[in-house]
Amino acid sequence: MGFTIGGIRELRSGARRRGRATEGTAVAEYTGLWGWAVAPGARASNGGCSCGAADCPSPGAHPLDFAREVPAGATLDTAARAWAEVPGASMLLPVGRSFDVLEVAERSGRRALVRMERMGLPLGPVAVTPAGRAQFFVAPGAAAGLPQLLYRMGWDDAELDLRALGLGSHVTAPPSDQGGLGPVRWLRPPALDTAAAPPEARLLLGTLAYICHRWALCG
Repeated sequence: MGFTIGGIRELRSGARRRGRATEGTAVAEYTGLWGWAVAPGARASNGGCSCGAADCPSPGAHPLDFAREVPAGATLDTAARAWAEVPGASMLLPVGRSFDVLEVAERSGRRALVRMERMGLPLGPVAVTPAGRAQFFVAPGAAAGLPQLLYRMGWDDAELDLRALGLGSHVTAPPSDQGGLGPVRWLRPPALDTAAAPPEARLLLGTLAYICHRWALCG
């Protein structure tokens, strides 16, 4: 990792004194503190995408082709220098390396999160997007294994608003804007004991599937 514990405290204290962290500091927290790579992403622009493609399939929510990732473990100075080369870029996290993502409707995700906390289930970071989706960070491999897990749990025939994101996908990192809709926020921020080792999907999937199914029945 790029930071020592003392450096973390100093970084966060300095950020609070300034009122908010700079983008370079935010990138450094993801790379140096949580051990995640950060990809510079496009931004929504004038109803389209800053990449300039008229038929862009993900306006303001995809990596910039010409920009290099800031690698996991990058220090504050390295991250700040790298991000200064892509002014205005959004922060995107590559999925499928340190984590996969289980994504559900926000209302299902919020209820599931409360239920999981009461049950004492292991939890990783959880984000909520301005498009009304909750994203649960889980161990890599969830996307490939989701159909089999649902089958084994008896949820394979249910109508579930639940999907898994894996290798090749990216999620927008808080507090970046997602597609011009607004900022992504943390429902449950990363922590030192879960960012690098999020829980296995099977530990959370039963609760997520139950809540999603219940909401589907309620309409």
